[in-house]
Amino acid sequence: MHAASGSRLGDAHPRQEGPTDLRLVPPALAAWGTAALMVHASPGWVTGVVVVCLVVGSALLVPRLGRGRGRGRGRRWAGGWTRVSVAAVLLCAGAAAASAGLHGADLRRGPVPALAERYAPVTAEVALTSDPRLTRPRIKGNHAAPTAVLLQAEVRRVRGPDGAVVDTRTPVLVIVDAEGGSARAAWLSLLPSTRVRVNARAVPAMVGGDRVAAVLRVRGGGVPVVVEEPSAAQRVAGRLRAGLREATDGLDADARALLPGFVVGDTSRVPTELDEAFKATDLTHLLAVSGANFTILLALFIGPPGLAQRAERRGLAPRLGIPLRATALAGGALTLGFVIVCRPEPSVVRAAACGSIALLAIATGRRRSLVPALATAVLLLVLYDPWLARSYGFLLSVLATGALLTLAPRWSAALQRRRVPPRPAEALAAAGAAQAVCAPVVAVLSAKVSLVAVPCNLLAEFAVAPATVLGFATLAAAPVAMPVAECLAWCAGWPAGWIADIARTGASLPGAGVDWPGGWTGALLLVLVTVVLVLVGRRLLSHPWLVGACMVAFLLVVVQPPPLTRVITGWPPPGWRFVMCDVGQGDATVLAAGDGAGVVVDAGPDPVLVDRCLTSLGITRIPLVVLTHFHADHVVGLPGVLRGRSVGAIAATGFEEPADQAAFVRAEAAARRIPLTRAVAGEERRTGGLTWRVLWPPGDAAAPDGPNDASVTMLVRSAGLTLLLLGDLEPPGQRELARSPEAAALGAVDVVKVAHHGSAYQDPGLIRAMAPRLALISVGADNPYGHPAPSTVAALRAGGATVLRTDEDGAIAVAGTSKELLVARD
Repeated sequence: MHAASGSRLGDAHPRQEGPTDLRLVPPALAAWGTAALMVHASPGWVTGVVVVCLVVGSALLVPRLGRGRGRGRGRRWAGGWTRVSVAAVLLCAGAAAASAGLHGADLRRGPVPALAERYAPVTAEVALTSDPRLTRPRIKGNHAAPTAVLLQAEVRRVRGPDGAVVDTRTPVLVIVDAEGGSARAAWLSLLPSTRVRVNARAVPAMVGGDRVAAVLRVRGGGVPVVVEEPSAAQRVAGRLRAGLREATDGLDADARALLPGFVVGDTSRVPTELDEAFKATDLTHLLAVSGANFTILLALFIGPPGLAQRAERRGLAPRLGIPLRATALAGGALTLGFVIVCRPEPSVVRAAACGSIALLAIATGRRRSLVPALATAVLLLVLYDPWLARSYGFLLSVLATGALLTLAPRWSAALQRRRVPPRPAEALAAAGAAQAVCAPVVAVLSAKVSLVAVPCNLLAEFAVAPATVLGFATLAAAPVAMPVAECLAWCAGWPAGWIADIARTGASLPGAGVDWPGGWTGALLLVLVTVVLVLVGRRLLSHPWLVGACMVAFLLVVVQPPPLTRVITGWPPPGWRFVMCDVGQGDATVLAAGDGAGVVVDAGPDPVLVDRCLTSLGITRIPLVVLTHFHADHVVGLPGVLRGRSVGAIAATGFEEPADQAAFVRAEAAARRIPLTRAVAGEERRTGGLTWRVLWPPGDAAAPDGPNDASVTMLVRSAGLTLLLLGDLEPPGQRELARSPEAAALGAVDVVKVAHHGSAYQDPGLIRAMAPRLALISVGADNPYGHPAPSTVAALRAGGATVLRTDEDGAIAVAGTSKELLVARD
């Protein structure tokens, strides 16, 4: 073939590459599976597996007695296997078992595991092995759980309660409850390889299957005590990362958060709601620096993979006159720098390994085969670090890369045979192949299947390359020319903002995803469904009209336009006046205020859920958002309410507790330049046919007992209906409300939004005075608080009210008039 090509390296045309070389795939898979099983196995099992694999594998390599040298060694067995190939599988499995056994022994070696079993207080010197990170804020009831600083580290020296000091190397997870802002910032500024001394309590690791022998819990941590400074390489990497953050400080919130994630995997600025949107659209891989990032960088330097060894390479290296082998050496330096700056996370290491093998092929003048390169990378990585064999991130990374190398070219060729232009065919095939092989694993982790992953990834693909290239240029320019870096960051902010908009838009669509059975049973079911869809899709491609009809049907299922869903499902009902959204354990309600307009009272705990509810109602304009109080289950969903809608103002209670959630609301309002006002008893407002009066809290009242009793309470009138929205008022506030001048003429109401998710803390006198015909309770299924309380439900029903609750009835809409009350459920 080389002679026919007239070139020492041969023609790079893919049709002359021959069949895919899969010889390294079985050994790599054997090593992967063995490592996954052996990292937690006992020493006896590890020894037995190693001995059996080495003995049998070596025996297969020895020629049979009485035969000539080499005879029988290459004889093929059933399925085309040879003695050498079987021996290779066994020897690789044995090597993986040995490596896994040694790494697993690290979890049992030294005094730390025994100290953790006793929950002993210890003084330890630990060396950081990754960047510190904050835990994501979690909503627990009415408050956001405090965040902590997490550090992956190795214990190098430990002193137990008996005073004995022992040198060791034990992997641990350090959790620092640093409450002060300055202390937290000091912990977060630490670099990998820094050695710090901590006073902590050692506790057993609660999650199995991880490379952690124990957890060190540091309570009330002040500033860290640094025993040894980080290495020179990590200091350089830290300055580069800090320069990137500084260069992006002047960008808008989305670009400022995403660019460091695209370039070096720094997601510390990514807000929770944007992170959830990336997960819902399967775009999270863009924030976990992986093969995609490195491929873009490497292709920029050496040219596209198909042209990397040809004279007409289109990368920067040939433009600068760099010879082939010098290109490989420079690429190796680039690979090393990439790993140091981006940190040796599993996806980064895998990408660098594949790139290094490709560079070695260029340096030796040999033709490159990407599937063997991937198999070699997997084999070497699991031998070097067997814990990768149990990493879902590593699994997804390898699956996606394998799909791009095997399925995507075939699917692209099939699309092009059916007259799809080459570029769209390649993009569609790549996104579809990666989604097809990765979706079952994602279903295991999240019990959901994203229906918007492929279109969102296709739309984001146009912006990924410019954002990544400009981001790396910003990283390189920041230490030497900050104004240039800021200019580059501004340019990179445009594609980054485009990707953020795609993620939020995709996540907000009502049909963005479907629930799916979790576990490996659900994964197998999804594999079967995917195979059926692929087979059906192959037949549909020859019928353009059917393809078009399927695409239209898919869009309707995902977008679910309100006019169409109203015709099909009856939701929302015509003439609806009030809707209680189903947002889990929290509150979010909407009052109709005209065509496409609504007053929103509370935002719930989840931006995605409240956004979908408003989208299903066709709400595009919000004259006013009322936040009854600042508990997390009422305000954390505010970004979902504000996203893509015209908002006139935000009104909230004057009691700004909890302080962190009040600050969150102020920040959201300021970022979007929305006026933030205080709601006080006595004020009346009107918009369209909707009027309301604030009954509570009074402006001159003493400080309430807590945020619940400071809840904004509203009496609403809409098309003859009377609605009372109580927020989370508790009995003291309810009694004060009943005695207040504002509620003196309250009388009976048609609908009441029951206070505090129907908890047992209700004032019976107020229930009797309201005498509602319909009582609505916003509550999450299987919540740990026992909401709604049976006593509250019984008291409401005893007063003649029909009780509906979102955990059982879903979203609830109220229509009609006071004489003829109509109720619909989603």
